[in-house]
Amino acid sequence: MAPSGPRSIKRGCQRVLYWIPVLFIALIVAWSYYAYVLQLCIESIEDTGEKVVYLLAYHVIFVMFVWAYWKTIFTPPMNPLKEFQLSHSDKELLEREDRGESQQEILRRIATDLPIYTRTNSGAIRFCERCQLLKPDRCHHCSVCDKCILKMDHHCPWVNNCVGFSNYKFFMLFLAYSLLYCLFITATDLQYFIKFWTRGLPDTQAKFHILFLFFSASMFSVSLASLFIYHCWLVCKNRSTLEAVRAPAFRHGTDKNGFSLGFSKNLRQVFGDEVKYWPVPVFSSLGDGCSFPTCLVNLDPEQPSSPSSSSSAMERSSEGRQFPSKPLRESQSRLLSSAPSWSDSEGTTNKDKKGASNPVMTIENEA
Repeated sequence: MAPSGPRSIKRGCQRVLYWIPVLFIALIVAWSYYAYVLQLCIESIEDTGEKVVYLLAYHVIFVMFVWAYWKTIFTPPMNPLKEFQLSHSDKELLEREDRGESQQEILRRIATDLPIYTRTNSGAIRFCERCQLLKPDRCHHCSVCDKCILKMDHHCPWVNNCVGFSNYKFFMLFLAYSLLYCLFITATDLQYFIKFWTRGLPDTQAKFHILFLFFSASMFSVSLASLFIYHCWLVCKNRSTLEAVRAPAFRHGTDKNGFSLGFSKNLRQVFGDEVKYWPVPVFSSLGDGCSFPTCLVNLDPEQPSSPSSSSSAMERSSEGRQFPSKPLRESQSRLLSSAPSWSDSEGTTNKDKKGASNPVMTIENEA
């Protein structure tokens, strides 16, 4: 019990340090509010109509930005359900086996009752020794949070939270509104930034806030734009950051597009069916974090087609016709029922190949 005291102190210090990036962002946003509202709009802008329009538009963007940031930070990441945890008897049985193959046989037996279809690159069952559970598809263990996170994208220090199934929509809106926030400040501050250099502003402290406000907003716009564009590409491909680095492995091998359902369905999987909720930081993602439709046939135009692709597809189909032990929710079933094409190249690949066999679809659980 002696080491537990120092470990708890160390853990507490780490938790405090993890909040430093969030505090830094909060201070920057608080200063930008003061500089824009008080120093620019109230002190520097003389035209009343321009001042009112700027303030109204600014506060709408500001509220949405802060709301999305708050939800990203304080939405707890979802963990695997209890059915993925090992029972007491299974734990004892696993501990008694000292050979890796014997342990894998036990894990494979347990996994037969679970909707798990991805594997490690070596073909083994994905098992977390730290959490003592079989990892659902797309689930990964976060060393910072010290727990397994469903559909984990990455651990973001700027929000001090894991970005995963429960808050990925909020993270996307946070990027979108923070980019819009910076672009709005840059655009409306530009003419007064020019006046600063042409000595068109009175010699007050406001001109220094206007100067640094333009520089900081424009610099943040560049970094946020690149990050937002990258995550938009990930959403369109239905990949997480981890899956973009290392493609998920299925029974037939690795497949970077194994979870792609086509542009519209990939978008709906993150933002939901109702477009009116897309710009609002409320949870509307489809599914439960443990069960997602999955395409096992790779038709991504980024990858060259091989002559044996059709035969390999038929081989996969015999293995791929499997379904989770529990039914899909209504929102997940809708993703499978409406469109005839399931690849990212839908509308182009299948038009010229009417005689070719359609991709075989299988339902798989992600996490």
